[in-house]
Amino acid sequence: MMRNDARARNHPAWWAFLAHRLSGLALAVFLPVHFFVLGEALEGEAALDGLLAWTQQPAVKAAEWGLVVLLAAHLGGGLRVLALEFLPWRDWQKSLLAAAAALTIAAGLALALAL
Repeated sequence: MMRNDARARNHPAWWAFLAHRLSGLALAVFLPVHFFVLGEALEGEAALDGLLAWTQQPAVKAAEWGLVVLLAAHLGGGLRVLALEFLPWRDWQKSLLAAAAALTIAAGLALALAL
């Protein structure tokens, strides 16, 4: 039985599933904190200026990049799940996995170049 579990974890669909779940968990943790910080910063002009200055730090920019990659990965994974639910399974769906991964990487690179 252990052998089948190991084979399943080497399948590209398992890795797509894992990326979708982990990106969803990371977003679920990050977004409430993000909105709380924005809400606190919008209460005063000085607080907002301080927040905007803080966002220019390299670590914050790297975190923003990570957020965009997480969003792209979660979007790609969600589209994959929709395709699995509503389309008949075919071998070409492995190409959809590759396309979703490529779009995730492209979104991350686009933001990294813009920073």
